[in-house]
Amino acid sequence: HTHSAPRAIGISDEPEDKAYLKFMARRIADGVQRAINNLAPAEIGWGGTDAPEFVHNRRWFVEGNEKTANPFGRKGEPVRMNPGRNGLVKPAGPVDAELFILSVRHADGRPMALLANYGLHYIGGIPRGVVSADYFGVFADHVQELLMADRQDPPFVGIMSNGTSGDINAINFKGERQRFKAYERMIQVGRALADKAVAVCRGIEHRSDLTLDMREVELPLKIRKPDAARLKWAEPLYASGQSKFDGGKRLTRPEVYAREAMHLKDYPDVARIKLQAIRIGDLGIGSIPCEVFAETGLGIKDSSPTKATFTIELANGFWGYLPTPQQHQWGGYETWPARSSCLEIQAEPKIRKAVLGMLEEMHAGR
Repeated sequence: HTHSAPRAIGISDEPEDKAYLKFMARRIADGVQRAINNLAPAEIGWGGTDAPEFVHNRRWFVEGNEKTANPFGRKGEPVRMNPGRNGLVKPAGPVDAELFILSVRHADGRPMALLANYGLHYIGGIPRGVVSADYFGVFADHVQELLMADRQDPPFVGIMSNGTSGDINAINFKGERQRFKAYERMIQVGRALADKAVAVCRGIEHRSDLTLDMREVELPLKIRKPDAARLKWAEPLYASGQSKFDGGKRLTRPEVYAREAMHLKDYPDVARIKLQAIRIGDLGIGSIPCEVFAETGLGIKDSSPTKATFTIELANGFWGYLPTPQQHQWGGYETWPARSSCLEIQAEPKIRKAVLGMLEEMHAGR
C-alpha cells in the first residue's frame, strides 16, 4: 500500500493509471511464471516478535468533534481520523504490534524467500511526483542485504505485506511532533523492521514435512448506495465540483463526496468479495480485499484454531475500509460512503465469520 505510485484499484480514468494497470498485470504474470520456473525443494518456518514503536491508531475520540459536520452536513460524530494534538481523549481502537515472519529456504539452507506481515499503513514523506514502494520496498531490500542473499541465482524474494492496518499509521499523536527529511522515516521504519525480522528468522526451525491446505469463498455483500435524498444533495455539488476539477482546482470536501455518491449510484447492489484462507502446518493465513481495522485482525487471531495466524489485507482486490458496526456508529473518514468505503455496515462481522470458518474447516480436516 503506497500513495506514491499510479493507482492500481480501478477508480481512476487517468490514462497513466490505465496504462499502469496493463503493465502491472503483465508483470504479475511474469512473476508467477518465474516462480514456476524456479521451483525447488524447500523448508519453511515462521515466528513473530513485537514491534510496537511504529503502530498507532489514527482514529481518536476528540473533545468537541461531535459539533463538527461531516461532508454530508451531519453533526454528532465523536471520532476523527488523524486528529492533530488538541482535545484528544483516547484512541478509537487497538493496534496489532506483532511483526510476523514466514521464512522459506532452499534444502541446502540458502534463503529463498521471506514474507513479513505488519499492521502498518504506508509511511510517505517523499517528494511530490516520485514513485516509491515506501517502507515495504526498504524492508525487502534490507532483508536481502542482511541475509547476504543479494547475489543468489535464482534470486531471493523479500516481501512485506500489509497486516490489518486500515486504522493504523506511524504517527504518535500523544507524542512530540517529529519532522523528517524526504525518505528518512520510511527508511528508518523499513530497516528497523528488517533487523527484527532477520533476528526472528535466524531462530526459526525450518521443516519440509508440513501439510498444506487452502479455502476460498466469494461472499455476497451489499453496497451502501446513495438514496434519493443523498443524490438530490449530491447532484448540484457534483456539477460545481466537476467544473472546478476540469479547471485544475481543488474540490471542497462536500464536492468530493458528492462525486463519490455519483459513482456509487452506478455500483451493483451486491458485490461478491473474494476471501481466502491458507493453512501451512499449524499456521493459518487469512486474506481480505479491504483496509481492515486492527481490532478485526486481533479478533481473527484470538479466535483462530491454528497456533499462529495472521491476515493479509488488500488481497485479491480493493473494496475499501472495513469498519466494525461500532466504528460505523462513531463515524469518521473511514466510514463515510465512497468508493473507498462502500460495503454494508454489517460487512465486518460477516467477513470475520467467513475467514474463521475457513480456518476452522481446514483445522478440523487435518
